[in-house]
Amino acid sequence: MSGPRTIVGMSGGVDSSVAALLLQRAGEPIAGLFMDNWADDGSGDCRARDDRRDAVAVCGQLGIPLHFRDFSAEYWEGVFAHFIAEYAAGRTPNPDVLCNREIKFRHFLDAARALGAEGIATGHYARVTHADGGWQLLRALDRGKDQSYFLHQLGQAQLAGTRFPLGELAKPQVRRLAAEAGLPTAAKKDSTGICFIGERDFRTFLARYLPARPGEIRDPQGRVLGTHAGVFYFTLGQREGLQLGGIRGREAAPWYVVGKDVAANVLYVDQGHDSPWLQSSALWTEPAHWIAGCPPTASLACTAQVRYRQRDEPCRVQVRDDGSLAVRFARPQRAVTPGQSLVLYAGERCLGGAVIAATDAALETRLHERTPMQLRAGQA
Repeated sequence: MSGPRTIVGMSGGVDSSVAALLLQRAGEPIAGLFMDNWADDGSGDCRARDDRRDAVAVCGQLGIPLHFRDFSAEYWEGVFAHFIAEYAAGRTPNPDVLCNREIKFRHFLDAARALGAEGIATGHYARVTHADGGWQLLRALDRGKDQSYFLHQLGQAQLAGTRFPLGELAKPQVRRLAAEAGLPTAAKKDSTGICFIGERDFRTFLARYLPARPGEIRDPQGRVLGTHAGVFYFTLGQREGLQLGGIRGREAAPWYVVGKDVAANVLYVDQGHDSPWLQSSALWTEPAHWIAGCPPTASLACTAQVRYRQRDEPCRVQVRDDGSLAVRFARPQRAVTPGQSLVLYAGERCLGGAVIAATDAALETRLHERTPMQLRAGQA
């Protein structure tokens, strides 16, 4: 093969830089590809120009070709439009999960193959292996950096064409390799914020697409405590931005969001990080995605995460007739949030996951259309 066998997604960061370095050192014929995925709307500090410059510098130093592709239209249609619609509905979406599925492991993979490559590589912290007749997604050895949670929507076709060179490395090792090789990204700060959009004041950014709609802040008993700018600016368990201070006399106990009534435009809060109004033992999801292509069984015991970097929580999962899941945890979970992802694991292996639709948290149950009888019927 005269062209590159693998094309590395070059983000301009240290992780993708070292992924390319390791493949090149292993004798892999590679090239890089830089993706433009966000048309800057002027709402914040867009790092795309700096990232492009750094990707060019790294590929130049490694002596590999660098391609450029503009996926901003695909990002808007496949990721950002859904992101805004979910917030408007009062849910809290996870754009990184959609971004991986729709952009990095769909359009990028297609572009790499159109350039003649067999597959792609990225700087994600995860591992891929082939066992028991199929491709498996495994956690990274560095559990503090493991990103399998964000990759749970990948399937057999994507994993078959993907390499994760950093899956067995810790972050300090990655930075050391970059520094030893003299790569210009060795000390570059890790990117944070919304996938491909970056760091910015989130409420100000969201207000460009969801204008403020002031309403009441109440406690679970219905007493009015203050006002908010819009329920979609808040998520369950959030403390910041409420501006309630020491209302109702318990000055030492901060307030947390415990419920959102989108139809009535009411935000519910309670005091205490572990408020009972934030606890749930069961949840229900939208139809699940299974990395192997189908669920292992109709009912299984495994572990799960309902947010990134959460420790594994034992649970029992029932696969319902429509493909959705009913999940019961061994112990109550805090601030399980509709719109976020439930991701399932069997040891180090990621099984797949689904978007959380509802929970049995007392206030959220009361605010959703499901009746208690319907909730009980769906429990695992």
